[in-house]
Amino acid sequence: MKALLTLTCAGQFMVLLDNTIVGAALPDMQQRLHTGLTGLQWIVDAYVLLVAMLLLSGGVFADRFGRRRVFLAGVVVFTAASVVCSLAPSIGWLIAGRVLQGVGAAALSPASLALLAAAYPAPRERVRAIGLWAGFSGIGLAAGPLAGGILVESFGWPAIFLVNVPIGAVLLLAGLRVLRESRNPSAPPIDIPGTVLSVAGVGAVTYGLIEGGSRGWTSPVILDSFAAGLVLLAAFVVVEGRVSTPMLPLRLFRQRLFTVSNTTMVVVGFALMGSSFFFSQFFVYVQGASILVAGLRTLPVSLAMVIVSPYAGRFAARYGFRVVVSIGLALAGLGLLALGFVHADTGYGNVWWRLAVVGVGFALTMSPLTGAAIQAVSPQEGGLASGVSSTTRQIGAVLGVAVLGAIVHTRESGGASFESGLNSAFLAAGAVTLACAVFTGLWLTAARTPRGVRAEQSGGQAVSEPPLTAPPSRPTS
Repeated sequence: MKALLTLTCAGQFMVLLDNTIVGAALPDMQQRLHTGLTGLQWIVDAYVLLVAMLLLSGGVFADRFGRRRVFLAGVVVFTAASVVCSLAPSIGWLIAGRVLQGVGAAALSPASLALLAAAYPAPRERVRAIGLWAGFSGIGLAAGPLAGGILVESFGWPAIFLVNVPIGAVLLLAGLRVLRESRNPSAPPIDIPGTVLSVAGVGAVTYGLIEGGSRGWTSPVILDSFAAGLVLLAAFVVVEGRVSTPMLPLRLFRQRLFTVSNTTMVVVGFALMGSSFFFSQFFVYVQGASILVAGLRTLPVSLAMVIVSPYAGRFAARYGFRVVVSIGLALAGLGLLALGFVHADTGYGNVWWRLAVVGVGFALTMSPLTGAAIQAVSPQEGGLASGVSSTTRQIGAVLGVAVLGAIVHTRESGGASFESGLNSAFLAAGAVTLACAVFTGLWLTAARTPRGVRAEQSGGQAVSEPPLTAPPSRPTS
């Protein structure tokens, strides 16, 4: 059991490390690959897009075809893709490698959690194992900026991908010996039409947002990409409403608590990932810091999240989802607004606390929002609700990098400096987050239902309160 827990934690650690370590290397990538802001956006979004759109299918795939098999396949794909990224001679090859990394992560992450859920059937033991899984793997978020800065300063940006190779090799060899196969014979079939339409639809919209700044917002290819994206997403909604086993059951969104929590999670992903994309670039290009120093200076965000996140669920259990999430969003929004007023001559002593406030704010939101989504559905659908919550956060991340990057690009095209563009992006992220704080303060509660139905749905607990246990069988990433 301990070996299985260690392996699954290490797998998730590798995935989460990749989320933050790449940000530290973006300035070096821009210089050595001779690319602009648009290229950097694709380096990040090519990965996040595939993770977002394949995450739910990855969980079903693992349950249906074998969790051990899918976990090891994800390790192989992620590791091989890391080698492709490290050897990439051009921006095109690097983006292709990032796409493959996203595919591997979308298989590896949910399969690791499914293996834990199968190995620990007792609810109390399962919750403890998932807590260790989340806590240990979360170290990857905090380690990313520092590790990225050291590796890039010493060896250049390819080193941030090569670090995955020994981890992947150990995971594969140990997994072949330690892991036992398990599957769910009653798992639903893969929703191939829904998966294809979701990837194509969000991808088309993302293309328009990223390329619009350089090609022109009214150019035919950009307008066509937006139109195609809307048509594909509309088709996705139609298909999901008609197939018997959809990847995203639309009926879940009839519950207000579920809808509001996932809408808020999109904003969290948007503001957090969109702003984080620029943190290292601010310190390198605006304040003239080295890549290593820039990585160290971004640590307050990830450290605050790692420290505060374990307490967020406890606060939500005591004070309720609405209070904790609204306070968290307000803090994060104020921190982002404060970052909108930093300049080249602003001392780090007047910057780090702004980053820490952002980290604390978002740490207070994510766990309670997932808990709210789980509480809104039946116990049998808790894993699916958790997976949807992770997916909506990733979709927000895709849009955040694209939209905030477009703001910076548009400001620069109008003659403003990169510094002014960053200020505008941080202010926009802060304004959206504060608006969402008001939204959750008003609506993050369960709709009123007859007393008997409410008690039956919540098992005797108030629906607006988080569950004491959340044993997801689907992905969280």
